[in-house]
Amino acid sequence: MNTNDVLVFTTAASAGSLSEAARRLGLAPMVATRRLASLETALGVRLMHRTTRSLSLTPEGQTFLPFALALVENEEEARARLRTEGKGAAGLLRVSVPVAFGLKLVAPLVPRLLAENQDLRISLELNDGLPDLVSAGIDLAIRIARLKDSSLVAQKLATNPRTLVAAPGYLGRQGVPMRIEDLMQHECLPMSGVTHWTLLTAGVETHVRLNSRFSSSSIEGCHATCLAGGGIALLSDWNVNDDLKAGRLVRIEIPDVEPETTAIWAVYPTTKLVLPKVRVFISSLRTALTITGLDEPTV
Repeated sequence: MNTNDVLVFTTAASAGSLSEAARRLGLAPMVATRRLASLETALGVRLMHRTTRSLSLTPEGQTFLPFALALVENEEEARARLRTEGKGAAGLLRVSVPVAFGLKLVAPLVPRLLAENQDLRISLELNDGLPDLVSAGIDLAIRIARLKDSSLVAQKLATNPRTLVAAPGYLGRQGVPMRIEDLMQHECLPMSGVTHWTLLTAGVETHVRLNSRFSSSSIEGCHATCLAGGGIALLSDWNVNDDLKAGRLVRIEIPDVEPETTAIWAVYPTTKLVLPKVRVFISSLRTALTITGLDEPTV
């Protein structure tokens, strides 16, 4: 039984199609089809029902899948342990990051990472949601939030302080809010689906209901609208520090009130194996976060 054939099977099972599995593995679709057929011949069973539009596991495929996943993972771990430090990280690293964070902090890391690891390839997915890491074939996701899903394997990378900001022109027209209650009279710029902002008064949470006529599916949309004078936004410090220094935005400081601090998380699809390509990326990102001034968590 060829482990390359097994890898086609496990990738197709998570991707939902052989064509997508071929794309992820860098294979021609016909090669992926042949490898799956070769595996089925070696095992003497049919693993998948395949049509031009759909793919599903047979009962035998469902039985074999956990063993196939373990086989692929064990081989990857063995290769990772045999790889010497001098050779660096290798393979395709698929990373999902929030749009603004990816553009400002992650994309600038890529050239040096690729230069230092000649066998490494990086696919950067900019997405403000949290995809299903397994079905999407993602090796690592970076998220800035309160993580509610206890099934996720997550590692805290840094705290993420945030600030209420607005353009000088907007504040000149609408005035500066001096109390939490004043925010309900202002044009606030939340993410789509967000109806409240959480602020802390002497460490106690207050949930401020937003009367918003605008929202965006990406924090970049909130940021751009804020810069244009559209209202008040709640943005991460790393995202607005340059704007504050340049005077494009103004920090709104309400006495004894501060925005809830979130965290930056590395989210993994499994606890069993963290490959060198993931470790190298995380190490580089940690360095960038430290330079940016974000505190690393206390261990």
